Amino acid sequence: MDTIKTEERVTVLAQFRKDILAGLQAEPKFMQAKYFYDQAGDLLFQQIMKMDEYYLTNAEMEIFVKQSGDIANLIARESSSFDLIELGAGDATKSIHLLTELCNRDLEFSYFPIDISAQMVAHLEDFLPRQLPGLSIKGLNGDYFEMLDKGIALSNRRKVVLFMGGNIGNMDVEEAKEFCRKLNNSLSKGDLLIIGFDLKKEPKQILAAYNDAKGITAAFNLNLLSRINRELDGDFELQNFEHYACYDPESGACKSYLISLKAQAVHIAGETIHFAPFEAIYMEISQKYSLQEIEAIAVATGFHGKHRFFDAQKYFVDAVWLVD
Repeated sequence: MDTIKTEERVTVLAQFRKDILAGLQAEPKFMQAKYFYDQAGDLLFQQIMKMDEYYLTNAEMEIFVKQSGDIANLIARESSSFDLIELGAGDATKSIHLLTELCNRDLEFSYFPIDISAQMVAHLEDFLPRQLPGLSIKGLNGDYFEMLDKGIALSNRRKVVLFMGGNIGNMDVEEAKEFCRKLNNSLSKGDLLIIGFDLKKEPKQILAAYNDAKGITAAFNLNLLSRINRELDGDFELQNFEHYACYDPESGACKSYLISLKAQAVHIAGETIHFAPFEAIYMEISQKYSLQEIEAIAVATGFHGKHRFFDAQKYFVDAVWLVD
């Protein structure tokens, strides 16, 4: 067992090295946002979700606290057993409200939380059965589609996929369409997708959520450099980089960068990466949508919109899509 875990760690580390070097040797330089979430990154993101400026968490939490009963009604309408598969489950603080509703109705279902963080998956497998006795749960640690395929293969029951937290916003519009198209191809007719979108709103409010006064988002971005130093024998000097965020209200793209404050060379896993003064590393995107744009993605990727759940302020929407 320990040998298997060691082999898995070696494989994960090799992929991390490959992806980081590919991004930093590209022009322009970029990182993959999935690598933000090591143990320190998980903790920093928990802090981000509690920030006054970060409205997304409270908005979607309100939906699941107040409307999980209605969401459960939609899921249970088919009166058949199902598997609930959550992509990027995190600590399940929102989905636990839906899980509670489903368990209280004695529905026959299993919960498969998928997360890139092994620590989060282990936490859910330990914590949730104690909170919800009788819950059938199997955590899946890894990339979305590889683990989704594993989850789908575990039974022939219909699938309900959760993709919350505005995670679709971590892709640009074309990437989001391709992702939803791939999801549709993985699922079967009658399956459901419940997907969260952050809506376009006052630009200053959006920008503040990614450029908070306490610098927690900056620390979250810079933590990836610390992870590279620790896991890939890197020598990033964090004080030589600065977090920068910007929002384009026309396209809905809110982007984050790390800016090199001077000409410098960084060594990673035996490779040398050169930075020009004020050169940017593109770290992540948080894409915002109008309702019309969301509907267009559903239609373009083979889904049929069944329902939309909003918070009171209409900052956020969880859309329920059916695979036709």
